Order: sequence, then C-alpha cells, then structure tokens
Amino acid sequence: MRVGVIGGGQLARMMYPAAIALGVELRVFAESEGSSAVAATTKVGDYTDLSQVASFASGLDVITFDHEHVPQQVLLGLVEAGVRVHPGPNALAHAQNKLVMRKRLAELGLPQPQWKEVQTPGELEEFLTPRGEVVVKTPIGGYDGKGVRVVKSAAEVADWFDRLPDLGGALLAEEKVEFKRELAQLVARRPSGQIASWPTVQTIQSGGVCSEVIAPAPNLDAGPALEIGKAVAEGLGVTGVLAVEMFEDQGGKLLVNELAMRPHNSGHFSIEAAVTSQFEQHLRAVLDLPLGSTELRAPAAVMVNLLGVDDDNDFLGNYQTAMAEFPEAKFHTYGKTARKGRKMGHITLLGEDADQLLERGRAARSALYGEASLD
Repeated sequence: MRVGVIGGGQLARMMYPAAIALGVELRVFAESEGSSAVAATTKVGDYTDLSQVASFASGLDVITFDHEHVPQQVLLGLVEAGVRVHPGPNALAHAQNKLVMRKRLAELGLPQPQWKEVQTPGELEEFLTPRGEVVVKTPIGGYDGKGVRVVKSAAEVADWFDRLPDLGGALLAEEKVEFKRELAQLVARRPSGQIASWPTVQTIQSGGVCSEVIAPAPNLDAGPALEIGKAVAEGLGVTGVLAVEMFEDQGGKLLVNELAMRPHNSGHFSIEAAVTSQFEQHLRAVLDLPLGSTELRAPAAVMVNLLGVDDDNDFLGNYQTAMAEFPEAKFHTYGKTARKGRKMGHITLLGEDADQLLERGRAARSALYGEASLD
C-alpha cells in the first residue's frame, strides 16, 4: 500500500511511525527541502501545479493531505485523472472556505454562531450595529489566529475590503460568542462509511494558537459533541480524520467554530493516550481499512504545545535537563526552524488527574524554555 501526503509539515512527519507499523509506504510532497517531514521518500515541488502533483501521484493508492491549501483545480484534476483523493475536493471545499462551510452547516441544521456574508462596509456595519463587537474572518487562507479580527467598526477591516477578490470575494462576519470554553471533537470516517470517534477534548488557546489540550474534556456530557462530529463527517462526506472545533457557551450549548479535514493539533494526545492514534487512524481511513479502537489508555491525558519564543530558541539546549526532571513526559519535536509563535513540538502526559497532569506539562515546558519567555 502506498499513500502520498501533500504537505511536508509536522502532521506528515507524525504519519511516518504509523505508516511503518501498518506496512504502508508513505511518500511526501513537500514545499521545500527544509520541511518538517522531509525523508528519503520525499519529493519537493509546487502543490499548486497539477502536473507536478499528478506526477507525484503516479503509482500511489491514495493521496491525502498535511494541510487544506491545495487548490480545487488541482484536486479536481487529480480525480479526473483517476487518482483516489481522500478527503475529496467536495469535502475539502468546506475546510478551504469558511463561507462555504457556514452555508452547508446551516443546511444541515447544525448549531453555529450567528453569521453573515458581507461584501461591503455597509453590510458589515448593519450586522455589527446591534452587537457592538463582532468577529470578522477571511473565508480563505486563515489559520492559527491569522485572518481573524475582533472589530467594533468596518474601518478596522478596510484593508481586507480593499483586497476582497484575493480573500474569496466576501468576508465572514460572526457574532462574538461569550463562551465558557473551547472544545474539539475528532472523528475518522472511511469511504465505506464506518466512523470512529475519540473522546471530546478541551482546548486552551494562547494568542489565537492552541496551547494545551485536556482529554477527555472535564465535566462534559460528550453526547452532543459526538453527534455533531458524526453529522459533519457524514453530511460533508469527509474521509480520513476530521476535527470539529466548537465553543461551549455560558448555557452549555455547543456551537461549531471551524473544521479541519486531516489530523489536527487537538488530537496529538492520541499518539500515546489512545489505542489508535489519529495518524494511524487517518491512514486506515483513507485506505478504507477497518478503523481501530479509540479507547484511552489512561483516565486522563494532557498535551502542551511548544511554541517558538524567538528566531533562535529551539529548546534543544535544555532538552536533557527537562527529560531528566520529567521522565514520565513524552517529548515530540518537529524539526522546524525556530520562529516566535511557531509550533515547534509538544509534550504529552498520561495519568489519573487532569489538573495535576496540566501542572506537570506546563512545568516541563518551562524547563525546556529555560530563560526564554513567550511574553
């Protein structure tokens, strides 16, 4: 079995051990020689060029993704050429364009914040006036807090209106949800329809980037989140791993925030904490193999992200000290060039008490940072 992954980031990198265990040959189409997942089976090229991607796909059983940025014309060109693409273009369109996602979720009757498609400052002001403050997003290209602004006037996104054709032709305005916490539901679906779900997790953000994940989410009736995750996977025809990011509002209602159709940062805990990791499950799903158990190996698990603090600190200087002080922690690094705010790695801990695990995880992260600071 041969699987091709478009994108050479840390998600493709973390698929390698799972592929080896399954006896799957993994090939990566990376953006550059310095990509996180570069290995002997890697090809470097332009994922917006159909001819290059089609050449890479030759001889592969399926193509899947490390990110959602491959243009629709390339995806459709692969399908027309007979290449198996999972998730397919129709599903990926909902992860590539937030307005497409909002419209489809509304058709499915799934809970989401109040929203409006706006093409002029006047339309935004009309949505904004009764609310005082709203969230404005670029429909395409945004991630990790980029392409998202909280505004009190249309003038605060005047530059986006000036570049509207490059941003999808319109902006997405949403109510600013006064949420109690943020949650994520990961599910996997294979083409033949089987679905498997991991426990719902709580995510803690810092500067618009996920900082910590608690699995399972404390004090939560996970039933509604599981149902939403399955409904999205089936309603959008997703194959592979799907992450549904949600808000839990002050009344306990869940609202869908964003979607990712690939392994996701909120599921990294599953490498050590679940019988089947999200990376193994993604490969099983896109190959239409039976899905594995998602049962947790411990009552609780915590994952803390390692974010770059500057353009020099890559944590390696403090590695031995942190590993000696926290022998129960599992350290992962992504082989990336340091940059402030960049996801450089993560730490996972398993145990009985989520609060204690989170305290230990934060302490381990601090030990790695040493004298460096995220402030």
